Amino acid sequence: MTDARSAQADALIGELQRQGAGRLTVFLGAAPGVGKTYAMLSRARELQRRGADVVIGIVETHGRAETGALVDGLELLPRKRIEYQGRTIEEMDLDALLARRPKLALVDELAHRNAPGSRHERRWQDVAELLDAGIDVYSTVNIQHLESLNDVVHRITGVRVGETVPDALFDRLRDIVLVDLPPRELIERLQQGKVYVPDQAAHALQAFFSPSNLTALRELAMQTAADRVDSDLREAQTARGLPGVPLRRGVLVAIDGRGQSEYLVRIARRLAERRDAPWTVVTVQTAAAPADAQQVELDRAFALARRLGGDTAVLHGASIVDALLDHAARAGISAIVLGRTRERPVARMFNRTLTQQLIQRGAHYELTIVSTPEARAKARRALRPLGGLLTRSDAGLAVIAAALATALAWIAERWIGLDDLSLIFIVAVVVVAARTRMTAAVIAAVLCFFAYNFFFIEPRYTLLIGASQGVTTVVLFLVAALVAGRLASKLRMQVLALRAANAHAIALQTLGRQLAAAADLGQVTQAARDALRRSLGADAIVRFGDTGLHGADLPELTDKDRAAADWSLRHRRPAGRYTDTLAGSDWWFLPLAGGDGGVIGLRFPQRGGRLGPEQQRLAEAMAEDIAQAAVRTRLVADLENARVSGETERLRSALLSSVSHDLRSPLAAIIGAASSLDNYAEAMSREDRHSLLETVRIEGERLDRYIQNLLDMTRLGHGGLTLNRDWIGVDELIGSAVTRLQRYEPGARFEIRLEPELGPIWVHPALVEQALFNVLENAAKFSPAGEAVTVEARHVDGQLRIDVRDRGPGIPEDERKRIFDMFYSVERGDRGRQGTGLGLAICQGMIGAHGGSVEALPGAPDEHDRRGTTIRITLPLIEPAAPATA
Repeated sequence: MTDARSAQADALIGELQRQGAGRLTVFLGAAPGVGKTYAMLSRARELQRRGADVVIGIVETHGRAETGALVDGLELLPRKRIEYQGRTIEEMDLDALLARRPKLALVDELAHRNAPGSRHERRWQDVAELLDAGIDVYSTVNIQHLESLNDVVHRITGVRVGETVPDALFDRLRDIVLVDLPPRELIERLQQGKVYVPDQAAHALQAFFSPSNLTALRELAMQTAADRVDSDLREAQTARGLPGVPLRRGVLVAIDGRGQSEYLVRIARRLAERRDAPWTVVTVQTAAAPADAQQVELDRAFALARRLGGDTAVLHGASIVDALLDHAARAGISAIVLGRTRERPVARMFNRTLTQQLIQRGAHYELTIVSTPEARAKARRALRPLGGLLTRSDAGLAVIAAALATALAWIAERWIGLDDLSLIFIVAVVVVAARTRMTAAVIAAVLCFFAYNFFFIEPRYTLLIGASQGVTTVVLFLVAALVAGRLASKLRMQVLALRAANAHAIALQTLGRQLAAAADLGQVTQAARDALRRSLGADAIVRFGDTGLHGADLPELTDKDRAAADWSLRHRRPAGRYTDTLAGSDWWFLPLAGGDGGVIGLRFPQRGGRLGPEQQRLAEAMAEDIAQAAVRTRLVADLENARVSGETERLRSALLSSVSHDLRSPLAAIIGAASSLDNYAEAMSREDRHSLLETVRIEGERLDRYIQNLLDMTRLGHGGLTLNRDWIGVDELIGSAVTRLQRYEPGARFEIRLEPELGPIWVHPALVEQALFNVLENAAKFSPAGEAVTVEARHVDGQLRIDVRDRGPGIPEDERKRIFDMFYSVERGDRGRQGTGLGLAICQGMIGAHGGSVEALPGAPDEHDRRGTTIRITLPLIEPAAPATA
């Protein structure tokens, strides 16, 4: 049930995505001249009559009058002129069409190759960009231009079509219109000059336009249209949740770069399409890197697979069969496609060919073995039992190892008296196997076998063996050499595979570690650039956002480079080198998905024109990690901004609340006393007038203290607090603060305990007195009536410690640190019923400016009830600097 719902959800999402972008309608024909363009224009004129906004991007009439007549009355955009090698070539103006943005655009000849200098190499890429922009497109194509049918058409007609369209583009189809014409009528049109001019028509009739070819192409066109209808029906049924739609498993195609790799890719694409299954193209590396010719073929095949919508992977392992079966088991593969590129009669005799081993061990898989007569004939003619498996350097190393082993055996026998010389030759075979591949090890074993027999087995200097034990010796030697070589070679393959996987993992792990430590986009950019340069050996550009490549820190970029980067940024697809879009650029640009987007640019100065699949996969994986890190830093920044905004709003609300209550209260008292004096002064006694004036004075001083607290907090927050130190006695500081407080709180009682012989301290007297005053005021407010506030001062470990202890309700342990925060509201301490909530925060800032500290502690430990709170002020005892002497 879960799989069915997932499939239905995927189908619905796919349908919504197709509805959000432009839709493609393809007029498909079996051959030129069947009337595709005529049918497309006729349909467009009908839509225009219904009020649709239709624009012709480009149409090729090929001089046919009836087709040209249908163009009249439709809006036709002027073509873009491109200068190339002294010639002027006209192409579709893609930018003008995007700017015009019609509802429907007509783009003829989907497989057309654009002129050099165009944005895209092929016209189908222009169509893809139009679809991405939300513009519906009508286009035409012949069946021989479909990428997956390229080899089939070649076998039917003998003509290799160079301009192809990837099958993946057909996934965006809204409709496919099959324009059919019987072969006899098409040949008549050709003979009448309605397709080609007479000279071209005569040649076409003798080659491509034969009745058998046209019949076969017509069958292919109808089959393709039927497959598309069947695929659309399955998707519609899945989206509606209808039962009975089987889920197909994947198709795996294995290539080796020794011929017909691209052919196998196209076969796998067609097979997977018929089964509606995902497909993957893999190659297995069991030894050192493949030869240049093999790597070029593998790169082309992988690029073709990606264009056709398949996945690619490079597998490592000592055994091709093991690597393929392990990957097939992990990826859910049901069918494996193989090609026969070499004749191996000896291996076939011993049931050791790749096909035979897969048949024996792959009982749960469907195997498809593909070959062509051309490939088999080429394999036989080339006589390649070792071709591709042995390079000249490997063969040379085998010969040199055998020669050195012979020389060392001669020295050991002549000067050391060693009898068992076979070990020397076995070591030589193992050395060759450890440094090359198995084929070279076999050659080294055979050469060492003959050298050992010829030079060291009686009778010497012949290949005859005189004694039966000699036969046993050389036979066992050959077996031991082959086994040792096989094991050494297998171990080397495993080491190479692990080394490649380890390098990949280390690169990603190092990048992940650096990205995890990055706190902002700037650090992410620097970490990404360093990792790309170190891991890929490439010049790297990393830019986030959608503003393109700008900045003085960028390397010198050409207009093509910037155009490729902008295109990749806008369309979220790779562009530049190693792609089909603006491939003239020296840089390969990868888009960064997620968030505000971005782009990575890579230039490989040491790789020439090729980039291996391993490097491509590593670069793409690193790009994904970099994009995720950018999203993470943006989210962290947004969360921090939200936190700061919330904290600011909380402080603002607390300040407004404090101002509205604590500052308005004394103002209300002052205004009330002043109003009473103004209205009733003559009727009041002298004592009443004095009492009201005293209220004005006391409330005014209270208001002044609140305002002073706010100003002190502002000075602390902006670093504007300057220390003007002077000597002052501790008793004088405490006495001044207590006397000042008792003017405002006449009922407050204090018990002062000073350590004998407390000397003066070097501080800013006014600031320390204000800090002490705030603490005393806080303690006096919340001490019970009649209870004295205890003040103790003494020297402890070279510091002055002042403890102010009250007998109030106390502060819970989990809130003691928070009472020093501004406006922290609790029903105890100076966060209680009165006060702005700034007293202890200001005290902490003033004492901290002297290098001291303030902390909240429970009541005195020697008391039984442990009520109250102790505020401890600690100040370092420092001396003024000695004046400089001349």
